[in-house]
Amino acid sequence: MQSHGGRAHLVGGCVRDALLGIQAKDIDMEVYGLAVDAVEAALKPYFRLDTVGRSFGVLILKGEGIDLALPRRESKTGPRHTDFKVEGDPDMSPEEAASRRDFTINAICCDPLTGEIIDPFDGVADLKTRTLRHVSAAFSEDPLRVLRGMQFVARFQLKADSGTVELCRELNPADLPAERLWEEWKKLILKGQSLSAGLNFLKDCDWLQHFPELDALVGCEQDPKWHPEGDVWVHTLHCLDAYAAERIGDEWEDLVVGLAVLCHDFGKPDTSYTDDTGRIRSPRHDVEGVPVAKAFLERLTRQKKIFEEVLPLVEQHMRPLALYRDGAGDSAVRRLAARVKRVDRLVRVAHADKSGRPPIQPDSFPEGKWLLEKSKQLAIQDNAPKPILLGRHLIELDIKPGPHFGKILDRAYEAQLDGAFDNEDSGRAYLRKLVREIL
Repeated sequence: MQSHGGRAHLVGGCVRDALLGIQAKDIDMEVYGLAVDAVEAALKPYFRLDTVGRSFGVLILKGEGIDLALPRRESKTGPRHTDFKVEGDPDMSPEEAASRRDFTINAICCDPLTGEIIDPFDGVADLKTRTLRHVSAAFSEDPLRVLRGMQFVARFQLKADSGTVELCRELNPADLPAERLWEEWKKLILKGQSLSAGLNFLKDCDWLQHFPELDALVGCEQDPKWHPEGDVWVHTLHCLDAYAAERIGDEWEDLVVGLAVLCHDFGKPDTSYTDDTGRIRSPRHDVEGVPVAKAFLERLTRQKKIFEEVLPLVEQHMRPLALYRDGAGDSAVRRLAARVKRVDRLVRVAHADKSGRPPIQPDSFPEGKWLLEKSKQLAIQDNAPKPILLGRHLIELDIKPGPHFGKILDRAYEAQLDGAFDNEDSGRAYLRKLVREIL
């Protein structure tokens, strides 16, 4: 860029992360002094370009993890998140370009040729003191920045400036689409080191009112014998921090487990009561929490797979302890695996739940160890039991396909879970007997 008369600076998260000693996965650069045509012409001989964002002055270097953008002016023209007027301005100074960013820690740029740090809003100082501070009043143009603040607080263990919190209280996510909300919640779940700090930031900003399932946890008291840590909100925060400390690095698995931990006690506000002895009880809160968790998740995503994999974990999060206490047999473990798809996920959720009652003593989770060992013996720790008998086995018996196929195979699968057969040969024998009974 310099050889063509421009300047290219590292900007945003990659500079912030470098100053924190974190390896950045993606690089954002801003190019000054050149129009987008000139930038594209300079890059083409050396890189494959993705020009889908060209009209906004954005070029992506394919396979390099680098995005280049021209500085641009953004002005809000209406209430919706899409109501923005965007104008590229290659003559804008780095200082002026930084003024449109959300937080001071993201408004730092660096000249990679000289190493010069350009920090017009004292973001470096805020990084040193771990302070989250908005850049300007323009912050309020995009309410999503409150959720960005949530995940930044959680990831970098920041303390929000009081003025920033006050500004956040004035904002409302009502016009934000689910996909934008989802991305920030995902970052919280997958990257947050202190999820409790991020969610308490949301609480301080009075934003729990926009997520009523979370708001209901605040002040929902629990029996101090089992939950000396406090109400359901406090318990959930402890659980989430325990989950974050034991993420396994598989993005999908961590996301499913983290969301289940977040939602696991959503049923308590509607089920809790104080009995005649003064004890607080929450009967069936695991089951009753499923529709509440579904309502929360539907506000964030339309991914059917999320509902299919998270909600069973919410519903079954108390089963590991119940099965362990009952000395349950193979059949019960198989049935549990069929419901939750992966027993190892459920064990992680249950462990986080138990860890939400500090102080936790070492080796205080025997039910998890027992359930994992038992499921490994049955080869179902990371998958649901696969049906041994299929439609082709019925066809082998000269049974014509029809609605009865499903009923017969469902009966056969239930028998398989009960241990009536464990291989194809014994399954065929069982099926012949079942067909004689039914048909």
